[in-house]
Amino acid sequence: MQVKLLRVIQEKAVRPVGEQREVAVDVRVLSATHKNLAAMVEDGQFRQDLYYRLNVIELKVPPLRERSGDIEPLARHLLKKIQGAGSLELGEDTLQALLHYPFPGNVRELENILERAMTMADRDMIKVDDLHLPEATAGSAASAGSQPGLEPGEVPLEDYLDSVEREAILKALEKTHNNKTAAAKLLGITFRALRYRLKKLGME
Repeated sequence: MQVKLLRVIQEKAVRPVGEQREVAVDVRVLSATHKNLAAMVEDGQFRQDLYYRLNVIELKVPPLRERSGDIEPLARHLLKKIQGAGSLELGEDTLQALLHYPFPGNVRELENILERAMTMADRDMIKVDDLHLPEATAGSAASAGSQPGLEPGEVPLEDYLDSVEREAILKALEKTHNNKTAAAKLLGITFRALRYRLKKLGME
């Protein structure tokens, strides 16, 4: 597929399915990824020539947890989009809970959380309990964007261990620019084990 895409970009032509002749195209390509393509090029997983063809103008978008100022306007926009003509609103405590949640699933996870909360809400206000955020990360923090430090005994043991594991995985992914293969090596586990943990912790 990489070879085919590279040829389309270079030759500016495509051959529709079932056709014998190519058709000229004049398009701009806008691509997005959460992977570290430069590292994949070094590992031989991504073509270098295609990488340079695509990477003409690069715009780096930080994960949602690193731009907490975007959470409130995004949440209000998404809630309005989801409910249509509905009148549900977000309480102040609810917004604070969202501001202090790390969002491993970024904007897509925020939208899923709001969809669930809208279903669970009783009246015209979405409360913190309606969000059903993981206990280890739902609490408020002393400063914006940080998480309260949990100690054994403050929450059920399983929740505490999950919070420790989640934090370790997030740090490894940040250090490797979301390269899961490199993160697994950094954590000393197999790629398959990391995928299992990501799924288990709802971090996919």
